[in-house]
Amino acid sequence: MNLTQKILKKHLVEGELVKGHEIAIKIDQTLTQDSTGTMAYLELEALGVDKVKTELSVAYVDHNMLQEGFENADDHKYIQTVAAKHGIYFSRPGNGICHQVHLERFGKPGKTLLGSDSHTPTGGGIGMLAIGAGGLDVALAMAGEPYRLVMPEVINVRLTGKLKPWVSSKDIILELLRRLTVKGGVGKVFEYTGDGVATLSVPERATITNMGAELGATTSIFPSDFRTYEFLKAQKREDDFEALLPDDDAEYDGVIEINLDELEPMVALPHSPDNVIKVKDAGKLKVDQVAIGSCTNSSYMDMMKVAAILKGGLIAEGVSLVISPGSRQVLNMLAKNGALSDMISAGARILETACGPCIGMGQAPATNAISLRTFNRNFYGRCGTKSAKVYLVSPEVAAASALAGYLIDPRELGEEIKIEMPSEFLVNDNMIIKPPVNADEFDVVRGPNIKPFPINTPLADIEKAVLIKVGDDITTDHIMPSNAKLLPLRSNIPELSKHCFETIDPDFSKRALENGGGIIVGGNNYGQGSSREHAALAPLQLGVKAVIAKSFARIHKANLINSGILPLTFVSEDDYDKIDEGDVLKIEDAVNQVKSKGKIVVKNVTKGYEFEVDLDVSDRNREILIEGGLINYVRKKDKV
Repeated sequence: MNLTQKILKKHLVEGELVKGHEIAIKIDQTLTQDSTGTMAYLELEALGVDKVKTELSVAYVDHNMLQEGFENADDHKYIQTVAAKHGIYFSRPGNGICHQVHLERFGKPGKTLLGSDSHTPTGGGIGMLAIGAGGLDVALAMAGEPYRLVMPEVINVRLTGKLKPWVSSKDIILELLRRLTVKGGVGKVFEYTGDGVATLSVPERATITNMGAELGATTSIFPSDFRTYEFLKAQKREDDFEALLPDDDAEYDGVIEINLDELEPMVALPHSPDNVIKVKDAGKLKVDQVAIGSCTNSSYMDMMKVAAILKGGLIAEGVSLVISPGSRQVLNMLAKNGALSDMISAGARILETACGPCIGMGQAPATNAISLRTFNRNFYGRCGTKSAKVYLVSPEVAAASALAGYLIDPRELGEEIKIEMPSEFLVNDNMIIKPPVNADEFDVVRGPNIKPFPINTPLADIEKAVLIKVGDDITTDHIMPSNAKLLPLRSNIPELSKHCFETIDPDFSKRALENGGGIIVGGNNYGQGSSREHAALAPLQLGVKAVIAKSFARIHKANLINSGILPLTFVSEDDYDKIDEGDVLKIEDAVNQVKSKGKIVVKNVTKGYEFEVDLDVSDRNREILIEGGLINYVRKKDKV
C-alpha cells in the first residue's frame, strides 16, 4: 500500500478504498481560524454538542487581526469562550498562523487533520493526512461524525537529486503548478517519494504541501522519516514521532518525476499560481512592494535565509518590504539571535505573526504597483488593489529583489547562504490556552455583530433567472471577497452578502434581492481557492438555488451541498454558450429528478429550449440537497 492508503485504511469508518467511491474516515484533529471559525462554532452549537469528540481540536486567531472596530475583537472573545465551553485549545492572537503553529506544536505523523482553511494540507509536511474543508464539515468532525469524501487518486511525485544553491522548495511546487495547472490536482492526493525527499526538511516539505492546495488537490503528503524525527525532537516532541513509509511495492494512479538538480528559481506571474516561468526569463521587472511570510514561507529557516540576505544591506529606494514571521516561536528566536535586527536595519517593516497581507488584511499595494510575495495565491484583487500585479516567489528571490529594486535571480548574489535546522527550537506554549476542567462554568460571549447563519428550505421546483454568468477559474475571492473591509463581517452573513461578487459585478447582490434569488452559471473549476463556506452562505442568503458550471473545485462544491444549493454541471458545454444573464431557467419535479440519479432536465424558459445537466454527488448528498442542506439533514436524522 502507499502511505495515503495506509492512513485512510486505519481511519476508515465506511466504504472501501476504491477510487471514485465515497468513503468516510475518522478525524483525529481539527483546526479552525478566526475568519472561518466563528461560523464553524455557531454550527457546532447548532448541532447541540457539549464537548468535542476528537483527540484534539484547536481554535486559532490569525486572520482578522486589524481591530478598526469592535467586530474582530468580539469574534475573538466568542471563539475563546466557545472553545473553553467545548473542550477546544485556543491559540491567542499573536501566537501565530494556524498552519505554522500546528506544525510546530500539535501535528503528528499518521493522524488525520480536518481544518476550516484550504491550506490545512500543510500538515502533510509532517506525515499527516491533512484536509481542508468547509466550517460545517469541521463542526461535524468535532461532533464525532466521520468526514466523507470521494476516494481520490493517489499520484506519486518522485523527487530525485538535490536542489542547487539558491533554489528552494517553493520552486518545486511552482514547477508542479506550471506542469499541472490549478485544475491538475482535483480529485487527487500527491504523495512524495524518492531520494530527493531526504534532502528536504519538514519546513521545506510543508511549503510544498501547503501550496498543493493551489493544484486543487485533496491533500499532499510526505513520509515520516528521520527528517521528521529531527524536527519533532527539536520541538521537544520526539514522543509524537512515528515512522511512516509506503510499501516498497506500493502502487499509484500516476507518477510524476521531478529532478531537483534541474530546477531553477521560478516565479508565478499575475493573476494565477500556475502562470509560472523561470525568474531569469521574466525580465528586469521594477518592484514596488515585497511581502515575505504567510503560511507558505514564514518558518524559522525561511526567515533566517531572508535575514542573512538582507544583513548589511538596504532595501532599494521606492521599495516597501514587509515581513510576517509565521509564529511567535519564530519571531522570538529571530529576536534572540539578532536576525530580527538585521531585517530592521535593512529597512524591513515587521508585521505581527499573522496571515496579514496574504488574506488581504492590510498592506494593499499602491495603484498599478508590482508586488512580489512569498504567498500561495495571487488571484486578481486579493491583495486589496485591483490594479496591482502580484508575483509569487521564494523568500530568496523576494529578499534579493527587495535589495535590488527589481526582480532578480538570487543566483546573481554569488555563494549560497546555508541555514541549518536548529537542534532545539525555543518552546513556549503560554499563549495556548488549554480547555479548562470546569468548562460548564463558562459562558459563551456573543457580540452584536454575530448573527445566526442562514438555513435553507427543503428542495422545491426552481424557476429563477440567471443572476450572473462567469468564466473559468472563478475563485472564492471573486464570489465572496476577503479583505480588511469585509473580514470583520464574516460572522454577519446578512451584511456580508451585500458584497457578494462585488469585484466582478457590484450590482450582483442588489439584483439577487430584487429577483428573489436566482441561479449562477460558471465555467471550469468554479470556486477554486479558499475553503471559506461564506462563498456558499452569502449566495444562500441571497436566495441562490443552483449553480450550473462546467466543473467545480472540491471544497466549494461540498460547501454548496452543505448549504442546500444544487451544484450542477453541463452535460454539453455548448449549453453554457447558449445561456445569457437574465435567462429564466426552470427545473420541474426537482425532488424526483434529484432522487432519480439520472440527468436533470433544465428548461430555458426565456429562449424556449431544454438541456441536460449532471448532479455528480453521492446518495447521501442527494438526501442532504433534498432536505435543504446539511444542518436540516442532521436535525431530521437525529429526530428519527
